[in-house]
Amino acid sequence: MANTSKVIALEARLKGCRNVTTLGVKPNFSDYSDEEANLIRNAGKIYYPTTFYADLFDAMGKKTFPSYHTYKCVQDKIKQTALFNLLTIPHPRTRVFYGKRQKKTITDHFQFPFIGKIPRGSAMGRGVYLIKDKNELEAYLKVTDVAYIQEYLPTDRDIRVVVIGKKIVHSYWRIASEGEFRSNVALGGIVSLDPVPAEALDLALHTAKNCQWNDVGIDICRYNKKFYVLEANMKYGKEGFRKAGIDYKELMETMIDNEEI
Repeated sequence: MANTSKVIALEARLKGCRNVTTLGVKPNFSDYSDEEANLIRNAGKIYYPTTFYADLFDAMGKKTFPSYHTYKCVQDKIKQTALFNLLTIPHPRTRVFYGKRQKKTITDHFQFPFIGKIPRGSAMGRGVYLIKDKNELEAYLKVTDVAYIQEYLPTDRDIRVVVIGKKIVHSYWRIASEGEFRSNVALGGIVSLDPVPAEALDLALHTAKNCQWNDVGIDICRYNKKFYVLEANMKYGKEGFRKAGIDYKELMETMIDNEEI
């Protein structure tokens, strides 16, 4: 039976949905009114609680959407890589280097060119560098305390698969603009609605299920006929939905009504 009552959300991602009451995010819980505080305390589940409140709600046994496990890996490439390796999910060869002594050994492990990323807090392709020589490596090391180095798999496109709840709700190709090695839409990448291979879809669903992520955009590339999970984006954009004519808010309203999330 479909749920027709309003659910409680903190972040604004569901703002405007007819079946959601969005309270906003207040870092001091005491700033919520008594009515708002009681709504939060009495709700069976809180939607989009933020990383801060997801920790607290998990401690008190309250369910959230996205899941607590999803929030633990938000914009943290180091944790994601470790989890992929633990779960034997195909992922480009990656190492993390701490401190000056470890960073001096980067070229012992990787040959130019390779990828360097800002490991925490970066999104939309920003903080990703194609490092072709020692000068570019030195420049990269000046902007990050921790070096996150990944093998370069040359390709002009990747796949974004969006998993919400327990199912894939959208998938599409992202094609890099000319002269750009990143395919992010925010950096000029083009959304293509050409069919996505079933193997990539299966890999995305397998990844989301085993990592216990239930609201995520999983980026996958194909190189030498093999698919690799590049990373997971919990704050994915909606341009791919718009391109496909999918009304994101209507989709979320329906999934809430049907208790799918």
